[in-house]
Amino acid sequence: MKTLVYAMPGNDDFADLVALRGRWERRGLSEHRFPDEEVLVTVTPPDADAHVLLVCTLDHPDPKVVPLLMAASTLRDLGAARITLVAPYLAYMRQDRRFHPGEAISSEIFGQLLGRYVDGVITVDPHLHRHASLKEAGLGDGVVASAAPALAHWIRSHVLRPLIVGPDEESLQWATQVGEGVQAPVMTGRKTRHDDARVSIALPRPEPSWMLRTPVIVDDIASSGRTLSECATQLVGMGLSPPICIAVHGIGAAVARQRTLDAGAMRFLTTNSVGNRCAEIDISGCIVNAIVAMDASTTSISHRSS
Repeated sequence: MKTLVYAMPGNDDFADLVALRGRWERRGLSEHRFPDEEVLVTVTPPDADAHVLLVCTLDHPDPKVVPLLMAASTLRDLGAARITLVAPYLAYMRQDRRFHPGEAISSEIFGQLLGRYVDGVITVDPHLHRHASLKEAGLGDGVVASAAPALAHWIRSHVLRPLIVGPDEESLQWATQVGEGVQAPVMTGRKTRHDDARVSIALPRPEPSWMLRTPVIVDDIASSGRTLSECATQLVGMGLSPPICIAVHGIGAAVARQRTLDAGAMRFLTTNSVGNRCAEIDISGCIVNAIVAMDASTTSISHRSS
């Protein structure tokens, strides 16, 4: 089955990296916005029975979703055998339960909507804390790629003696994987979120042997930077070196960068799951590895079935 890569507008750079790494062909896709903000999507027709990789990161998702679904539906109409959404950042996963009466469970609603138009989703470190898998969020074939290898590679190349810090319990999975990847100690804190604008972090006291290390705070999402900045303030207050802050998804990178630097951080950076000026860590290789593994699994199942 031939693999073709299409990019929704704003995703061309990432799609080019995926196509280059996977040695897959790029095809064209365009949008035309009418004065009333309706959109017309046009695609270069796929080869018959092709596997289409449709690249669209889903930060600020609402204006992107209708064109994305139109593109997927059109590609299917024109003969694509399989459509996989490559969404380096997958939106709406944080609201995965009804925290207050009457609230929508956004992750399930959004997952089910996408699942009607695409056969599978590949994403990087989604906010899955009460769902055990993307399938529980309504996505049939969902593959989660980890950014930890890319984060570890960057840290090995730039930090001599790191101390990996997870600001809260939810970041423990990233902190542990990165710590193993760089063979560095790991410490994690506990976070209490008071509201959208206020958080408090409780970090343990570092061991004496860690005091000469450079703290590297790793977290999944930086939207406001409050979690990272609070963690940075505490680390500096304990007498540790100014930390480096790394977020997998920089959905509010400009604000988060300024806030963390103001809190005493040495540096703030993100992966390129969301395009921004702080996106210094390339995770396209993690995505391609996941696609190759998914294709191999699909081929194996097909052969066994026949």
